[in-house]
Amino acid sequence: MTIKWVKVDPLVMNGEPFCFATRLTVRNILEMRSNGLTPAAMLAQSPELRHVGIAEAFRYAAEHPERYASFFEPDGSLRGPGFTAEEAAALPEDLRTLAGVVVSRGEPEPIAGYR
Repeated sequence: MTIKWVKVDPLVMNGEPFCFATRLTVRNILEMRSNGLTPAAMLAQSPELRHVGIAEAFRYAAEHPERYASFFEPDGSLRGPGFTAEEAAALPEDLRTLAGVVVSRGEPEPIAGYR
């Protein structure tokens, strides 16, 4: 069975793209990232998320820049910390190559209270 990690259904979440098996929209994930949460911190707050689901939400945003423009830096990277290279090693290869979108360009700053 292939899972579509980001779904769009006009009858769910008012049509806002959301992560599979969660009540979190792509916009929620991007807001968490832009507020400094690392993927590990997102998983700690929302254990129903999966690493690949977060990465697919980042990719979905990159594929729909007109909808999520406010979350992108001028250089095309997403604002906030993404996956580290070590964390990204467990992701499918096509997600690992999205530098600045899925994988951080630099090491993310740790968030106080999260490890």
